[in-house]
Amino acid sequence: MNKTDMINNIATKSGLTKKDVETVLNGVLGEITEALSSGDKVQLIGFGTFETRKRSGRTGRNPQTGLEISIPESTIPAFKAGNKLKEAVK
Repeated sequence: MNKTDMINNIATKSGLTKKDVETVLNGVLGEITEALSSGDKVQLIGFGTFETRKRSGRTGRNPQTGLEISIPESTIPAFKAGNKLKEAVK
């Protein structure tokens, strides 16, 4: 399922217009993105938790040349599924 499919499904189930659903969905995704970029955690009870994690720096290898390269430390987004989501997927 992609974003367009999700918007269509929610609009059908809720009776809202696709434009309204798209506005709300973009707002939710924007808020999650904003919170993560400022270092906050977003917890949706039953669904899951969005957070950031530090990935330490390490030494890698260029696959084309075989030369060692230094990969710097980075911050990555992560998602941990909640119990209700885990049960629904089983």
